[in-house]
Amino acid sequence: MCAIFFSRYYNSIPPVTKTYAVTCLLTTCAYELGLYNITNIALIYSDVFKKIQVWKLITSFFFLGPFSLTFAFRLLTILYYGTQLERGPFDKRTADLLWMYIFGAMPILVMAGIPYFWSPFLGPSLIFVIVYVWSREFKNARVNIHGLFELKGFYIAWYMLAADMVLGNPLKPGLVGIAAGHLYYFLSVLYPLSSGNNILKTPRWVHKLVAFWGEGFQINSPFRNESSSGDVFRGRGRRLNGARTTAARSSATTSEAAETNTNSYEPPNSAGGTAFRGRGRRLGSG
Repeated sequence: MCAIFFSRYYNSIPPVTKTYAVTCLLTTCAYELGLYNITNIALIYSDVFKKIQVWKLITSFFFLGPFSLTFAFRLLTILYYGTQLERGPFDKRTADLLWMYIFGAMPILVMAGIPYFWSPFLGPSLIFVIVYVWSREFKNARVNIHGLFELKGFYIAWYMLAADMVLGNPLKPGLVGIAAGHLYYFLSVLYPLSSGNNILKTPRWVHKLVAFWGEGFQINSPFRNESSSGDVFRGRGRRLNGARTTAARSSATTSEAAETNTNSYEPPNSAGGTAFRGRGRRLGSG
């Protein structure tokens, strides 16, 4: 029973949130099993530029820490707030949400280049990007905090910052994430609303990546029914064509059935039968 519930919950998680959460979970599981050295994925800029270990610019976002209360809190944060974003403001906008993750990581990497803001693992900062964007999109939502009190959605990112302080976690990753999240929200929502110019449009290569991935859905995708597109993009084409094909087949089947029934009817009078069959053919051909 528990396995069925878990399977249903897992399948209900939208693709971008699921991919990021599962990757973070597997990264920590592999670390706890001793399958790799933690320094191999930590962001160390000297290794990135001198040893050309460029993968560290990416892998540092997937480690949320060893198994602990903090790790569980961060993973649940991804699942809860990421899912609400993907099913709410980013519904049918998978590429736009993926671009939010990618763009949000860029200023984090830049700020991590400053020694004061440097951190070997940037996953916690990216989580604050997710939470901050959620807090702006659901700013009037009422959030129950452990049954003790309620907060407006607008203040959730700051509540999480305070919770990190209580748990003994450093505050700098949260501040960096809030700054990156605000930059994304300003350029993608506030500035276009005030100027009418969207300077942070999702790049075509992100749309193409989502199409190739075959998960999610993008209503404004510039790619339609490409051979490399995923099942969802082809699926929409099949559903539309399938509906027309089904209608055409149904019409053809009905016409054939009518003609067969008419032609198979032979009244006693052959002349009358010919007249009736002729009318049947005219109806079938019309």
